[in-house]
Parts: sequence; structure tokens; C-alpha cells
Amino acid sequence: MAENNDSEIIEHHDDEEMEKMNRRRNDSQSFMESVTASERDGYSSTQSSHRLLAYSDALISIIATVMILPVAHIKFQDSEELTESIQSLLTTKIAVYLMTFLIVTVAWAAHIRLFQVIERIDDTLALLNLACMMLITFLPYTFSLMATFPNNTLGILLFCACVIVIGLVQAVIVLYGFSRPFLLNEHIQMSENQAYYRRHILEVIMRVPIMCFFAGIFAFIYFKLSYVLLALVIFIPYISQAMKWIWTKAIGTRVEETPDSMLFYTYHPSEPLSKERVEAFSDGVYAIVATLLILDICEDNVPDPSVVKKQYDGSLIAALHEYGPEYLAYFGSFATVGLLWFVHHSLFLHVTRATRLMGLFNTFSLAFIGGLPLAYQLTHEFPRGSRNELEAIQISCVIIFFAGLFQLAMWVTALFTERETLHPYVRHGGREHAFMLAKLLLYPCVALGTFFSTCILSRFSSPIFHLMQIAVPFAFLLLRLMVQVALAVLRWLFCPKTPNGRSALVEEEDARVPFTDIVT
Repeated sequence: MAENNDSEIIEHHDDEEMEKMNRRRNDSQSFMESVTASERDGYSSTQSSHRLLAYSDALISIIATVMILPVAHIKFQDSEELTESIQSLLTTKIAVYLMTFLIVTVAWAAHIRLFQVIERIDDTLALLNLACMMLITFLPYTFSLMATFPNNTLGILLFCACVIVIGLVQAVIVLYGFSRPFLLNEHIQMSENQAYYRRHILEVIMRVPIMCFFAGIFAFIYFKLSYVLLALVIFIPYISQAMKWIWTKAIGTRVEETPDSMLFYTYHPSEPLSKERVEAFSDGVYAIVATLLILDICEDNVPDPSVVKKQYDGSLIAALHEYGPEYLAYFGSFATVGLLWFVHHSLFLHVTRATRLMGLFNTFSLAFIGGLPLAYQLTHEFPRGSRNELEAIQISCVIIFFAGLFQLAMWVTALFTERETLHPYVRHGGREHAFMLAKLLLYPCVALGTFFSTCILSRFSSPIFHLMQIAVPFAFLLLRLMVQVALAVLRWLFCPKTPNGRSALVEEEDARVPFTDIVT
């Protein structure tokens, strides 16, 4: 059954790709028939934006993730209490990292919406996009200044200046795109009110630079208020939507349904985001986090030849034996990163459309994924059996728990609009619904159980924690069997038998329309 399900899902994805290709071909043909000769010449000099978008997604995911390095490379003294260090030093740096990660992903989400409007590019647009990427790559330096000198205004001023210029470059891209309508998507091309769309998109783009402008001003007055304004950049769209919903409920007016074609460049939770770009950005974050783990080993765990010769009589094996805990921490951390990616992949395999709210939860999950290099550093930093070691394991459990929890939140969000966002097999009552839920619950449950184990067991050590991380893949292998056994027991206990001896629930599943018939 599992093989049939996978083949049907693959067939569905193939059908989706063929449908998209046919639609683009028909759209381009119908548009080319309607444009003038000069516009047709301009159109012939353009190209698809796919490679530019892939490059941009990779670059932004790298920039967002490497911002954890100033936090992960903090050195602690063995006699120093980890709790005190977190309160005095790590709290500020972690807060700045999370805020900056979220703001970078806000810029990335704006980039998605921008190139949902502009579907083709020319040389000018490619160069403008490179200018935008250059400024985004400068953000880690401004973040390092903010994290190292949190009470100095220069770091936040540089950060705000970069964000403002990024917004201005995106505004120029919009103006340039609307001056050449053949670069725009078909819906706007055919619209008679392009000026309205241009004005609306510019208003949305300029909100973030304006907020950062005021944050820069308040840095001279009361710099902590600047951080509050930067946080509002992330959350004010959702606050405004919540207030609008409360207002409409209070006065009793009915909210008109917005057609899908009008949902771009809004702050509506159901605003569609490119599923392909969400996957590409997420894959980039997971890949960079895994790379940072091995970079730490290459940097810190290669013995010096002179030390090997003097202390270990030239025995490299004996010298490497000293780094055993670091190797175990690497394999355990890599297994965690890889399996969280696997869960993310399994989820988006069944997602048909990503929404803005799903993108927000995905951002939160990726922000905690980016904190795994910090967890890796902490778990082998302190002596075995010390209080700091237990607290480091607890921090790692918190990071893993929230990374998995926000993945679960994405799925729950998708279930509220499951007909538009999910394949039939993972909807309520679908054949894969329980298995998908079990996949998404596994890591939060394991992390939560490990956290409470460290509170009860005083001898819980980092090697045990990393061995548990390495053992989790075997739990995934047994997960489908365990879910099937659990469902069989529930059917036996609660589902009535039909005259032919089969469960009514099983017969109902067998009577469903085949998946390929539903999607076609």
C-alpha cells in the first residue's frame, strides 16, 4: 500500500508539472499575440527567472543561517555557571539572532511576492536583484555589531540602513517591471488598472523601510525601543489582520472572500507563497546547518603534528581518541538535522499550496534549526557529570522541541484549509493522516521526554543524549508499523464488524475514489 501511495503522489506531482508547463505555454502564446512589435522584441530579450530565484534563495538561506556563528562560538569557563552565562551574555545574543533571522526571512518573503508579480527578467532586473542580494549579505556584519555591542547605536543604525536601501531597490524593481508589462504575470498584464497594482505593491514594500527608519531615529533616543520596532516589522502584519478580524466580528459585518488571484501582496494568512521557493529556502538552511557542524570539527578537532609526536608518540589514533565526545556529538547532531529535514520533506510532499501563515511557522522552525550548532557546541563543552552538562542537554532539547513543534504547527494550519493545501491522503480521515501526525509528533515527544529525564536522572550525560539522537532513525523505520498496529487495535476495540468480518472503517477506506482519479 505504501508503494502505491508513493507512486500516486509522484504521479500527481508529474501531472502538476505538466499542467503548469501547458498553462505557461498557452499564456505566453496568448500574450505574444496581443503585444506590439516593439514589445515582442523586448520580450525576446528576457529570460525565465528560475535560476535567479534559485540563486537568491540559496544566498538568503546561507545569510540567515550563518548569523548563529557569533552565538555558537562563545567560549565558556568550566567553573562558570551556564545559567548565569545565559542570563548575562547568551540571552541578548540569542534574541538578536532570532530577531535578525526573522527579519531576513521577511525580506525573503517579500522577494517571493515580488517575483510572483514579475515572472520574467532582463539584464537590468538581474543586476538590480544582485544589488539587493549584496545588501542582504552585509546584514550578518551588522548583526555581529548588534550582538557584540548591544548598547551601541552604530550596529542598529547600519542594520536599519541596509534594510531601508533593500526596500528602495525592490521599489525600483517594481517601477521598472511595470514600465515593461511583458515582464509581469498574466493577471496584471491583462488588467486595465495596473496603476492600482503598482501603487498597492509599492505601499506594501515601503512599510518595512519606514519602520526601520523610525527604529534608526529612536536609536538616538531610547535604543531598546528600536528593537521593539524591529520586532514589529515581523509581527505587525499579523497583528493588523487579527485586529481587522476582531473589528469585523465586533460590528457584525461579513468579510468578503478574496479570490486567489487577488491574494498576492496582502497580509492575509491564506496569501499563497511559492511552495517551490519555500522548499528551496528550507533545504538551504538545513544544508548550511549540517555544513557548520563539520566545519567546527575541521577547525577544532584536527590535532597538531608536534603535539601528536610529543604526547602520543606519533600515534594519530591515540590523539584522535581524545576527540571521541566531539565525534559522537557530530553524528548525533547531524542525525537530528537530517531527520528534521526528512520530516519537513515528508510534510511538503503532501502540501499542494503553501500559505503565508504556514511560511511564518516554517520560519520559526528554521530559526530553531539554525540554533543546532549552538546545541552541538554546548553539549561537549563541559565536563561529564557537571551541572552545566545537564543544562546544555536541556537547552538542546528545547531547541529540538520547538523546531519540531513549529513543523507540527504548519501541518495543523494546513488542516484548516485542507482542501486547498493538502493531498487527500493526509486530510482528516485520510489513509496517511495518522502516520503523518506520528511523524510530526515524534521529535517533540522525544525532546520533551529527554528534557524531563534530565530533571529526574542526575547521571544523564551527553554521550547518552547523542546516542539517543543516533537511535531516533530506527524509531522512524518502525513508526509505520507501530501506527498500523495502534490503528488495528483501535479498530478492533471501537469499530463495528460488517457481515463479511471486515471493519467498517476498512471498507470505507477501500470504497474511496482512487487518489489519481481525485486529482485528475
